Amino acid sequence: MKPSGKILASIAVIILTAQGCSTQEVKPDVAEPASEDKTALDMSKQEPPMVIRKGDHPLNLVRIMDGAVCKNDQQGAEGEFLLYADPADIDRIKKDKGEKVFSSFEQKIETFSANIFEKVINATTLTEDPFALGDYEANQKLAKQVADNFKTEVADNIEKFQQETTLTIDVVAFPASFTFYHKGCDINKMNMPD
Repeated sequence: MKPSGKILASIAVIILTAQGCSTQEVKPDVAEPASEDKTALDMSKQEPPMVIRKGDHPLNLVRIMDGAVCKNDQQGAEGEFLLYADPADIDRIKKDKGEKVFSSFEQKIETFSANIFEKVINATTLTEDPFALGDYEANQKLAKQVADNFKTEVADNIEKFQQETTLTIDVVAFPASFTFYHKGCDINKMNMPD
């Protein structure tokens, strides 16, 4: 082969090789997590813990509250919030004030939790994440973000409630229960209990 033929053949091989390589990565639609990392496991398989600790206090799960909010006519979210309370405080308050006081406590907690959830959803960008590997990962990231923001925003309300009532509580968003709406949100059609 002549030297000019070798050069042309080399150039052709280089061009074909360069065309076969792409700088754009194809984004697969990941339905299940590829990692065995425990934090990346399917959130829908999680169950809420029955007992958590807040400082020196063990808090028992006493109620699961549902919440739903539409940010606009296209975007919104629904999910569950876990109410934990100190069983020793519950017994003490029952003896001192009776059981009826707990219905007003529940109303206060539901009200500030719903207001915080609405505030968090309105402040959260609910558009689809272009960097997520699929719907599963996008929903996981969004659920974690909403849960973290809820925890931060609800802290002052919990502190105020505890000072007023002497009942040690915590209200925690349950990320595994979240459903996010990106293409239509109607509060009347959400899966809220009657």
